Amino acid sequence: MYQHITTLRVRYAETDQMDIVYYGNYAQYFEVGRAEWIRDLGFTYKQMEELGVRMPVVHMEARFLRPAHYDDLITIKTMLKELPVGHEIVFHHEVLNEDNKLLTTGKVVLFFINSKTGKRMKMPAYLEEKLSPFFTD
Repeated sequence: MYQHITTLRVRYAETDQMDIVYYGNYAQYFEVGRAEWIRDLGFTYKQMEELGVRMPVVHMEARFLRPAHYDDLITIKTMLKELPVGHEIVFHHEVLNEDNKLLTTGKVVLFFINSKTGKRMKMPAYLEEKLSPFFTD
């Protein structure tokens, strides 16, 4: 498993009238987690796109257990539990508050797409090379 942890502070604009983070913002929190997860491996989404790989989201689910509020410092855990073998990569997310209580869980599925052809492709070799050591028995 490969995991990355990032933190951010909830901004006022991300909350609704009840002082609770609006549920739609969790997609952005998950994206922040994935972007930092890839950066931690030594890549950026931008570099991957420059190398001809796009990664669109094709499925997302979230489970909301507790609310986050304005000015809370939240932790976003982003985990890859299985090494991709085909064109699909599955990220698991957990959002926790400062008391380490689980607020939200999520699962986001992306495809590796060849930018030139628009067709699905296997995980790029350079990414597999970086990830493989984390998935040895």
